[in-house]
Amino acid sequence: MEASEILQDIMFVLLYGGVIMLSVVAALYLLLRRGNAVAPEVTSPVRLRRWAAAFLLAGALSRGFWLFYAFHTSLTVYTIACILDMLMLIPSVAGVLLSMLQDRQRSVWPMFILLIPAFILSSLCVIREDNAFFIPASIYVYVLYALLMLYMFFAVRRYGRWLRDNYADLEHKEVWQSLLILILFLLFFVMYSSTSERSRVLVYLLQIDGIIIAALLLWRVETLQQLSEPASSAEEPDTDTQKASVAPAIRVNIGALLKKHCEDGHLYLQHDLTLAHLAQTIGTNRYYLSQHFAQQGITYNAYINGLRIRHFIRLYHEAVADQRTFTAQQLAFESGFHSYSTFSATFKQNIGATVTAWMRGAQA
Repeated sequence: MEASEILQDIMFVLLYGGVIMLSVVAALYLLLRRGNAVAPEVTSPVRLRRWAAAFLLAGALSRGFWLFYAFHTSLTVYTIACILDMLMLIPSVAGVLLSMLQDRQRSVWPMFILLIPAFILSSLCVIREDNAFFIPASIYVYVLYALLMLYMFFAVRRYGRWLRDNYADLEHKEVWQSLLILILFLLFFVMYSSTSERSRVLVYLLQIDGIIIAALLLWRVETLQQLSEPASSAEEPDTDTQKASVAPAIRVNIGALLKKHCEDGHLYLQHDLTLAHLAQTIGTNRYYLSQHFAQQGITYNAYINGLRIRHFIRLYHEAVADQRTFTAQQLAFESGFHSYSTFSATFKQNIGATVTAWMRGAQA
């Protein structure tokens, strides 16, 4: 379908303009609003909000330039539009995804450097007015994006392990949904750049895909919690000074200290209890406490939530014995869980049965 032909479709023009306005408004919202509308109790990472706004603005500018191409169809304008997409959209989506990983700060500048060969090849298309270099440039960009997807797959898995090693409550912290943003953007990118001749259905799907990406990105930014812990991995050793500050007796007796302060003192009932907080409470540091859990073959998250499950079972039996009215949700919250869905999944993982099935068996 020719660009001039699709512009005669009033519904498409309205949809296209609506997506541009949606992207601009969403970007301004992320930049100017201090709190969250979707999850007011969550404080989003500032860096993520800025990169998400940059991605949305890049998408709006991209659509604006493609609209210009619709009125000035030429190889030069088409190539320039592709170059702008490459330089704006790919680094900004990389910035969004990398900003979600808060174990350490990851730089986006390597992505700009990796795009230099594609930029040179695309520029040669404009200078020589020959599309012979466009195909290798496109292949290079696809390979680069595939490598980004591969990197994010392993980075998200590692980040999940880091969260479980440092946090008892994972609500508003996990980022596996970022892979969905990657897939949707890849679909968007491939459809846009695959061919200059597009069907009516395809151009409509492109706009719908853009709306879904914007909505998903807004939801992800608004529901991802800014982590208060310093961005450093618990797997990395602390400095020699920090190690020396912990007495040898404390290093050896971490298990006893955990029992005294965490288990007997019911510290595990505290919401959002972190590894760093627990280490400070028992008089050690993150490194030695992390090493202790690694030697036990468990994560910090599994340790805390295991104690919470046992506490729930104890509360349940006490409530039944006293013939008190209760709900599983109420007991789960009293046991330290922040959400019932997390409790339900943890209960099944620890006990091997759903909460409902276990309660029926316990009453039999």
